[in-house]
Amino acid sequence: MHRITFSNADGSSTSPSSRSLTLFLISFTVINKFIIFMRSDLLPLVVQRPPFFSFKMGVPSAARQAFKLTVLALVISGILLELLPHPFKYGVATTRFFVEQITSFAATFAIFFSWELTHHLHWVLHTKRSIFAPPKGSAAAETNPSEHLLSALEETNPTSLLRYLAYLDLCMVCENNVDTWRRAGFFEETSETYKRVIAVCLRPLEHLATKLGEGSGNPVDKATQLSNQLLSPTDARPDLKNVEELYNFQLYAWCSRSVASLTACSRKEDKFGVAQLSGSNAAVVSTLLSCLLAVENFMGKKTNLQSPNQVLGPAGIKWATVNSGRVDVAAGRRRSGPVNSKAYAIADVLKTSIYQIVSAFHDEMLAGAKANLLEKNWITTGKPLFGTREMLIQKLRIFLDFRAT
Repeated sequence: MHRITFSNADGSSTSPSSRSLTLFLISFTVINKFIIFMRSDLLPLVVQRPPFFSFKMGVPSAARQAFKLTVLALVISGILLELLPHPFKYGVATTRFFVEQITSFAATFAIFFSWELTHHLHWVLHTKRSIFAPPKGSAAAETNPSEHLLSALEETNPTSLLRYLAYLDLCMVCENNVDTWRRAGFFEETSETYKRVIAVCLRPLEHLATKLGEGSGNPVDKATQLSNQLLSPTDARPDLKNVEELYNFQLYAWCSRSVASLTACSRKEDKFGVAQLSGSNAAVVSTLLSCLLAVENFMGKKTNLQSPNQVLGPAGIKWATVNSGRVDVAAGRRRSGPVNSKAYAIADVLKTSIYQIVSAFHDEMLAGAKANLLEKNWITTGKPLFGTREMLIQKLRIFLDFRAT
């Protein structure tokens, strides 16, 4: 049996194991770079289970993926061993060669397996839901189950991860029927908890409507608006003051969905009528409509008040149509791009939220519209954040007629 010997140009010898290890390391590095480049930044959906059980469920898939990557690394290292030029002189030692290959294969499999397990553990830990509530059945859960959540929403830094997780938890409680005991705690008799929950959800939406309203109605920027109108559609510059606000889309979506779901659920779950008596229903609808008008104005969609007898919809409901003749040129040139796509996404969420409330209270709103009490029960009496009170009333009538698009 011949023994493998490697001789370099300077006379020094190199063992085959070190050369194989070098090629395996090169293959491992190349494959890892490819995996990191190809994998998405979004975390996949992981079913909520105890961490150890979720980790155990990922072991078989991690082993299969590690085996595939190990075979790929072995093939790549073999190709590199044959193609790369080298000044080595060698014989063949079959037994030792196969032992070294099996050892390298096992070591590479262990590295890839550890990599996949770590990646799966990262998925499990970062997709685990954060619950801001006392343990079910405890004294705190019986007396005040919402204090932990409200503390996280009111006292933490507005841009902190803890507050975003609290908004996500609130949205899941309002939309799903998993923690109904927590949602029932919002409708306590004094209505203080309900008003605090609605206030923390409306605050970001009010901020968005105010900022967009300031950006569209600032007379100081007329020169800038004129220069933007003279630009070509490809050179149009977005309003940098509003870009940062629009990129906070996820927070606005959670807030809008939370107040809409909570308002819709109050029709059947609010035993004390705190949602209606506290004026929260009118505040929610008015804020959602004002925010929607502000976003649509930013996108270049203009609505004008029309005379009451101009348009008459089914069931005697009068509604206003969109004036398609007058469009903001500067906003119309922002039809494409990431900024305007965020605006369209926010508008879609706001429309869905308003329709959710209208669908839940459709009969009551129809009766109120016939008795001229629609604006009294569902629109606040003060000046809205954007537009006028008459615009909000007409916009609500459009939604009540299911004609808002």
